Amino acid sequence: MCGIFAYLNYMTPKSRAEVLELLVNGLKRLEYRGYDSTGVAIDGPNSKDVVMIKSVGKVKVLEDAIAKTCTGKEFDEPITTHVGISHTRWATHGVPCEKNSHPQRSDFDNSFVVVHNGIITNYKDVKTYLETRGYEFESDTDTEVIAKLVHHLWKKHQGYSFRELVEQAIQQLEGAFAIALKSKYFPGECVASRRGSPLLVGIKTKTRLATDHIPILYGKDDKKQQSEQVLPRSESTSEFLPMEQKEVEYFFASDASAVIEHTNRVIYLEDDDVAAVRDGGLSIHRLKKSTDDPHAREITTLKMEIQQIMKGNYDYFMLKEIFEQPESVVNTMRGRVRFDTNTIVLGGIKDYIPEIKRCRRLMLIGCGTSYHSAVATRQLLEELTELPVMIELASDFLDRNTPIFRDDVCFFISQSGETADTLMALRYCKQRGALIVGITNTVGSSICRESHCGVHINAGPEIGVASTKAYTSQFISLVMFGLVMSEDRLSLQQRRLEIIHGLSNLADQIRQVLKLDSKVQELAKDLYQHKSLLIMGRGYNFATCMEGALKVKELTYMHSEGIMAGELKHGPLALVDDSMPVLMIVLRDPVYVKCMNALQQVTSRKGCPIIICEEGDEETKAFCSRSLEIPRTVDCLQGILTVIPMQLLSYHIAVLRGCDVDCPRNLAKSVTVE
Repeated sequence: MCGIFAYLNYMTPKSRAEVLELLVNGLKRLEYRGYDSTGVAIDGPNSKDVVMIKSVGKVKVLEDAIAKTCTGKEFDEPITTHVGISHTRWATHGVPCEKNSHPQRSDFDNSFVVVHNGIITNYKDVKTYLETRGYEFESDTDTEVIAKLVHHLWKKHQGYSFRELVEQAIQQLEGAFAIALKSKYFPGECVASRRGSPLLVGIKTKTRLATDHIPILYGKDDKKQQSEQVLPRSESTSEFLPMEQKEVEYFFASDASAVIEHTNRVIYLEDDDVAAVRDGGLSIHRLKKSTDDPHAREITTLKMEIQQIMKGNYDYFMLKEIFEQPESVVNTMRGRVRFDTNTIVLGGIKDYIPEIKRCRRLMLIGCGTSYHSAVATRQLLEELTELPVMIELASDFLDRNTPIFRDDVCFFISQSGETADTLMALRYCKQRGALIVGITNTVGSSICRESHCGVHINAGPEIGVASTKAYTSQFISLVMFGLVMSEDRLSLQQRRLEIIHGLSNLADQIRQVLKLDSKVQELAKDLYQHKSLLIMGRGYNFATCMEGALKVKELTYMHSEGIMAGELKHGPLALVDDSMPVLMIVLRDPVYVKCMNALQQVTSRKGCPIIICEEGDEETKAFCSRSLEIPRTVDCLQGILTVIPMQLLSYHIAVLRGCDVDCPRNLAKSVTVE
C-alpha cells in the first residue's frame, strides 16, 4: 500500500527535468501497489526552495502537471547534487485530494517535507501537542505530524543534524511507517527510516564497492564507533562513504521493482533503522541496540531483470502473469524436485526437518490468496505428515490470542513477505517459542528475515494486485513440503510417486488449460452483466471455489461466493434459480459422487450451472449445456488446474465491465497496514 521513491545524486550532474522524469518513472513501477493520488518534491531553482507538485488520480495526471509547471531554462541546467522524493498514496486518513496527497510539509515555506507509508496510530496526540505550539494543520492526514514534529525539533535543537532530528521525531511516533524526508535547511541530504513497512536503499556507483556491508551505528556520537569502522571515513562528515566515491546515486524505494532499472545493489532496512545520506556518504543508525543485532547491513545483489516487470505484448500485467504460470511452476520446482530419482530437496528447511517431524501440530497462517493456498493443501499435508494441520486467517488469529506452544511449527504464507497481519502473527508465535517457517516470493522481505527457515517460491515478480502465479507457486511449495515430510514412510511411497509424476506433467497441463482462454471469454460475455456468481465444489477443489470467488470480487466488483458443495442444503440452495449464475467443479476424484449429488440438486431447482470437468467426461457434461474440460491429474494437484479458468474468467469479466484489472479500486498489492 502506498509507494515511496526517492532519489539523490552526488557529484553526478543531472538537470531537474531529468530528476523529475526519474521520479515519475519510479512511481510508475510502483503503481501496482494501489494508490489514489501522487506527488513529488524537488529542489527549486533557488537552492533554498523546495518545489512540491501533487495531484489526484494516476501518475499520468502528475506527469502532465509537471510538464505544465516545471518549465524554463533553470529546469534544464545540470546540477551536481540534488534530492527528490515522490509518493503514490493509498488513502487511510482523509479522502483522496491534493491537500492530503504526499509529500506533506512542515510549513508554508516547505522547510521539511516527508513521504510516508503506513499509519501513525498516535497522530492525534502528537497533533494536539503541536497545535499548542502554534502549528496549523492543512490536511486530514496522519503524515503531516511527522513533518511538523521534525520542524518543531529543529527549532528547539539548532545544533542537531538532519538524521538526529528524524531519530528524535520517530521515537515519539507509534504505529507502522516507512518515511523519507528532505529539507531546505539540509540541502543534498535525505533521511529515511522504517518500522513495520518495507523500505530499501539502492546504491549505484561507477566502481564496485570495497565491501558488501554497511556498518550499523548507535547513539549520537559517531566517534565512539571508530573501532567498528569498515568503510573509509570522509574527513568532512561523520558518515561512512563507499570507497570514498566521488560519484554516487542513491534510491530509496518501497519495492525493488522501482530501482532495478537503475541498480541491482540494494540494502533492505530493518525496523528502526535510520538511513542518512550526507555529502554522498550513506550511514545506517539504529535507535537502540539489541543483543541479536548484526554489526552491519548486507548489500544484496538483486536477481530480478527489468524485462520481468514489463508487460510485453500483454494488455495487462495480470494476463501476463496468468500465462507465465507454466514457467513459474517449473521455477518453483527447479533444483528441488528431482524427477530422475523421485526425490525432493528443500534447502531452506532441510536442517529443520527432524524438528518439524517431532512437532505437536502444523499451523498455516496467511491472508486472502495465501490463506487459500493453505486451505488447498491442508488435506494433502494431513495425509502425508500424519500431523494435525490448522489453517488460520492472520487477522482472526491475532484477535483470538490463540494458544501457541514451543513444539508448534507455524508457516507464514505471503507473496510480498510484508503483509502486516501475517507479520504480526509471526512475531506473536516467535515470542512463544514456535518454529517459524516463511513461504514468500520476495527475498529480503520482513517475513523472510524474521523466519527461522523457509521456502522461497520463485514465482518471479508479480505486479498485478490480484495474485495469480504466486498462488500456484505457494500451492506447489506446500506440496513439496509434504513430500519431504513423507519420504521415509513406506506406506506412502506409491502415493508420493503418483504426486511427483503429476508434478512432472504440470507445466504442459497448465498450457492446455490456458488454451481454454477463448471459451472462457465467451462465458464471460454471458456473465458480466449479472450481479452475482456462485462457485461450488468440495474436497481438494473447495479452495479453488474460494480463490475464484475472491478473484471475481477483486477484479469485477461483482458479488461472488465460494460455496462448499456439501453445505448446499444448509442454506445456499435458497439462492439457486434459473437466473442465478452457478459454476461447479466436478472432477473424477474421491468426492465425485457427492459433487454429482450437489449438481443434481442445482439442476432440479432450474439452475443452469457451468461445469469444470475432466476431458472426455461425457456423463458429467450431460447435466449442463456449458462446460470447460481440463486435463486429468492426481487429485491433490487438481486445484492448480481448476483455478486457472477462474483467473481467466475474472480477468475477462473485469475487462468487459471496464474495470482497472491491474489496480482494482480500494486495494493494494502489499497490505502493509492492519
